[in-house]
Amino acid sequence: MDYAKSLSQCLAVPVSKCVSASASMTQQLLAGPAPPPRPYRVCNWDRSLRKGIMAPSLAELLRQAQSALALPGPIALVLDEDGTAVETESFFRTLEEGTALMALSKGQSWAAPKTPGYQVSLSHKPPRRIDVACVTFDLYKTHPKDLGCLNVKATLYGTYSMSYDLRCYGARRLVKEALRWSLFTMQATGHVLLGTSCYMQQLLDATEEEQKEAEKSPVAPQNLLPLSLPALPRSLPALPYRKMLQ
Repeated sequence: MDYAKSLSQCLAVPVSKCVSASASMTQQLLAGPAPPPRPYRVCNWDRSLRKGIMAPSLAELLRQAQSALALPGPIALVLDEDGTAVETESFFRTLEEGTALMALSKGQSWAAPKTPGYQVSLSHKPPRRIDVACVTFDLYKTHPKDLGCLNVKATLYGTYSMSYDLRCYGARRLVKEALRWSLFTMQATGHVLLGTSCYMQQLLDATEEEQKEAEKSPVAPQNLLPLSLPALPRSLPALPYRKMLQ
């Protein structure tokens, strides 16, 4: 009986270790990969000492800031520019890299810098850029004998996108298409030239007919020269009186 109890206890120890190890691994897998450390600038309450610290979380930053600035614990972190308290991990993750923070011990409080004039805060970064237009070119092949295909995609303001796919098939098919288009162009040019020549011939024929009709028409009277007539005497001699009585 004692042997059975000791045997069960010996078997229970490795089983419990396996269960605990599997549980810890499961928690790590569910938690996901740890965030990478980011840089921050931390100073003490009077800004006489500043340190640059790399930390992946708020708890790690508190621990490193207390050690780097040699502050008695516990400490609190606030933004150096306006004294906003950094107390939660979610708010801490929204801070940008290089944010200026202030570590405060018990009894200490944030105060604005006493230097007169405008203050330049290094924690502010220029706003993130907004992509106005993005054009991508993708060159690929669907068949080894193809010349290649080109896909052009344009994205406007990161929302509206349009793409055009230009496909170039095999060299033989490309030559056939080029010949087909050349033949169509030549035929169209021939039809245009033939129609133009017929129209010009009709104009020439009409002009020649008008000239022939003008030559056959009689001469107008107004174009005839006046005939020369002999000049009549201004006064005739008077007849004898006798002859007039007869």
